[in-house]
Amino acid sequence: MKLPAQPRRVVVTGMAAISPLGADWASVREALMNNRSAIRHMTDWDKYEDLNTRVAAPAAPFEVEADVFTRKRTRSMGRIALMSVKTARDALIDAGLLDDPVIASSRTGVAFGSSAGQPKAVAELAQMVLSNSCRGITATTYVRMMAHTAPVNIGVFFHCKGRICTTSSACTSGSQGIGSAYETIASGRADVMIAGGAEELDATDAAIFDTLFATSTNWNDDPTHTPKPFDRDRDGLVVGEGAGALILEEYEHARARGARIYAEIAGYGTNSDGSHITSPESGQMAEAMRLALADAGMEPAEVDLVNGHGTATDRGDVAESHATFSVFGGATPYTTYKGHMGHTLGACGALEAIFAIHGMLEGFVTPVLNLENPDPACAPLNYVMGSPRALEQRVVMSNNFAFGGINTSLIFRRLDD
Repeated sequence: MKLPAQPRRVVVTGMAAISPLGADWASVREALMNNRSAIRHMTDWDKYEDLNTRVAAPAAPFEVEADVFTRKRTRSMGRIALMSVKTARDALIDAGLLDDPVIASSRTGVAFGSSAGQPKAVAELAQMVLSNSCRGITATTYVRMMAHTAPVNIGVFFHCKGRICTTSSACTSGSQGIGSAYETIASGRADVMIAGGAEELDATDAAIFDTLFATSTNWNDDPTHTPKPFDRDRDGLVVGEGAGALILEEYEHARARGARIYAEIAGYGTNSDGSHITSPESGQMAEAMRLALADAGMEPAEVDLVNGHGTATDRGDVAESHATFSVFGGATPYTTYKGHMGHTLGACGALEAIFAIHGMLEGFVTPVLNLENPDPACAPLNYVMGSPRALEQRVVMSNNFAFGGINTSLIFRRLDD
């Protein structure tokens, strides 16, 4: 295979999501336009001793077609893989590629991520250590718990024969999935990629952040008022659940078949802090944004909106806001979806990119929900506050930052030709 001398253009031709705000764009849009929070009190978590947080954002109910998702085809899937395959299928339908021969060829691959596999499957193996018995372990236990359960199940379900990229990098799993898919197509190694990320909600997710004193605990009985990104009264993040899938396609391949194009991926930047597992490094966050701008051949002034990470953690918000300010100053509008649906971990990069693309095309931006009094320790960004508003956008940057100091920045550009 001869690779192209110049990078090829990459576009988004299909999108689908299962999120706390809804399992289709119409539901998500309606929730966003009405400033509706998806955070709820988790009564099931009251049984866990010493778990301090009681709030989370479960995914909205979704249905799968019984004749498509048969028992035989889903026996190796936990909930996280099922959501991933479901959104991948819906995105392929959206792109008009579900029955196209290219999907089952070596020119289509998968770049999809999650923090981990199914928590229940992990518990099945853990029980062996606790009980000295293999009872409960099944032939599908490992397949359901493995970090690459989502991309592998997608690949098998659709018979994809191109590369499989497993982007299991916590909060950047989804955005690295998109970025890896973009680079794969741009380099000529694929024509189509199924990209995105997913996360299955479990109390163990909350417990991990609880031990780091990073979860919201002051609003257990008033869940819709948390998280509060960048607010002086923020007290931590809220975990969420969902899956988002994007179909990326080489521009000429999409044009040749008359595909509807949502947006072009103009740039991607990723790097690492190289300093601390859980304490973010503002300078490297900013560098990831500059890498994306350089890849796109753009100046900061060309970006109409920054859709940020905004987890509502103490150090994270301060570091991210100052990183963003160092690149854009205080004029470019800034928002995040975490106030509406919490932190969906491995899914957030994909879900937030999908929502940002829709907002760009429809010309509106939603506020940082629950941000009322910006923390003076955070940089003075142009935070979108209050209510949704009209905003003309041609270029949007979507940023995510993860444990381990992994930083990602994606730039999407609207095409009018």
